[in-house]
Amino acid sequence: MGTKTVNIAFQESLLREIDRVARMESRSRSEFLREAARAYIQRKKRWASVFAMGRDIAESRGLTPEDISIEIGAYRRSKKGSSR
Repeated sequence: MGTKTVNIAFQESLLREIDRVARMESRSRSEFLREAARAYIQRKKRWASVFAMGRDIAESRGLTPEDISIEIGAYRRSKKGSSR
């Protein structure tokens, strides 16, 4: 698998933090950023999967977005009342 070099701009404070963590993990900046990108993409895919599952469940039960909002609101109100 080939690699491609890209230019990217970071605020200096963020770049210092990236370098600090990379050094702590004995990684190069490039290795650190590749892993960060992979982790971000993986997390986005997982959340997309969770939301897709939620849509499938809602659709199979005939729920509308309004039904879901009502249920979420009721749940939140019940949690507020139980924390007192």
